[in-house]
Amino acid sequence: MSSTDELASVTHDNGPVRVAISRTWWQKHGTSTTVWSTRVALIALVLVLWEVAADRWIDITFISKPSDIGSRLGEWIADGTLWLHSWITIQEIVYGFLLGAVTGALAGFVLASMTLVYRVLDPFVMALYSIPKVALAPLFIVWFGIDMHMKVLLAAATVFFLVFLNTAAGVRDVDRGLVDAVRLMGGNRWHIARKVVLPSSMTGLLTGLKVAIPYALIGAVIGELVASNRGLGYLINDAAAQFDTAGVFATLVVLSIVAALLNLLVGLLSKRVNRWKPIDG
Repeated sequence: MSSTDELASVTHDNGPVRVAISRTWWQKHGTSTTVWSTRVALIALVLVLWEVAADRWIDITFISKPSDIGSRLGEWIADGTLWLHSWITIQEIVYGFLLGAVTGALAGFVLASMTLVYRVLDPFVMALYSIPKVALAPLFIVWFGIDMHMKVLLAAATVFFLVFLNTAAGVRDVDRGLVDAVRLMGGNRWHIARKVVLPSSMTGLLTGLKVAIPYALIGAVIGELVASNRGLGYLINDAAAQFDTAGVFATLVVLSIVAALLNLLVGLLSKRVNRWKPIDG
């Protein structure tokens, strides 16, 4: 095979060109191993200090302790409480996130592509974005009741603005040189949108999705805290009403794990979508 054929076979593959370099295992994974080891050590240190300090230097009523939190999680797993309430909250988060992300991305992409319309609507969007979403909860209860719909829409309302603003910023920051190049080659508005604006705005969209994940969780849990008889927010309310600090912390641990898993999914999506970008470093 000629050198030209070899180059063609490399560049034909999707994503950045990768050149194999002979490295040891530590050279490949040393930094990641160090980072993860440090994280695990840090968590272990915090848990040990917490366990030692609880009921010795700080009243256990306020901070509980890791062993009690683990016991409470074990009890909830054994009797099915954890799965029941977690599944309801996960559905609210996922539905709210998808609804807010899809509508926010579409609105951001379309409106940011129409400069005059965007300039007219921009102050109104920012005014709506500035409203604390928790203040919408009583209104949503009146409109949609206390069923799952209210939590889903509250989470979606929170996610919408974050995805919208980041997508719009990505569209408006598109390199004008690339747009002009497509025009010079005879491309129309559809070609510009598909070949330039859409790929270039992916960074803003994915940033918005990543930032919005915890807010989807916050929206769903706020809805449950305000009015609900199911879900992790309800579990926090119920535990707090009984001065069960271990139960409150156990629920917070579950919420943190759910958020971490959702972040992981968006991170994997980000890597796949951004394959066309040059590799940093």
